[in-house]
Amino acid sequence: MSSVEARLRELGIEIPEVVPPLAAYVPAVLSGRYVYTSGQLPMRAGELLAVGIVGADIDADTAKECARQCAINVMAAAQSVLGGSLERVVKVVKVVGFVASAPDFTAQPAVVNGASELFLEVFGDAGRHARSAVGVASLPLGVPVEVEAVFEVAD
Repeated sequence: MSSVEARLRELGIEIPEVVPPLAAYVPAVLSGRYVYTSGQLPMRAGELLAVGIVGADIDADTAKECARQCAINVMAAAQSVLGGSLERVVKVVKVVGFVASAPDFTAQPAVVNGASELFLEVFGDAGRHARSAVGVASLPLGVPVEVEAVFEVAD
């Protein structure tokens, strides 16, 4: 089985610098054998991938791509408290995805699959996780998706 870094290279994914917090919190906390990340937005190279409400301004496919970028930023947040490497991750435990949704939009699980599928691609079986996909009225900066996660790590 290949290392996490090797798998990221195979997928053509470069983990960016952690996105600086927008308020009074930190991007991630290491507590015992768990890393808890704050919600991450769909930012790439300092720019938001999209803004708007899914099912009104944004289609589900665009929102799914945003969820994937959120997951990359979640990994950056985790990496920032793990000494610059994701190799200690032994399990993606829980993922929570928030989707800014039009009142009649009900495909939140399909949107959050953008994050879940990436974790499976990167971590293999260790990427299988419990998950919630929640529709909300709005999200910070008007983004369509926000994702957070809990990782179990080796000592």
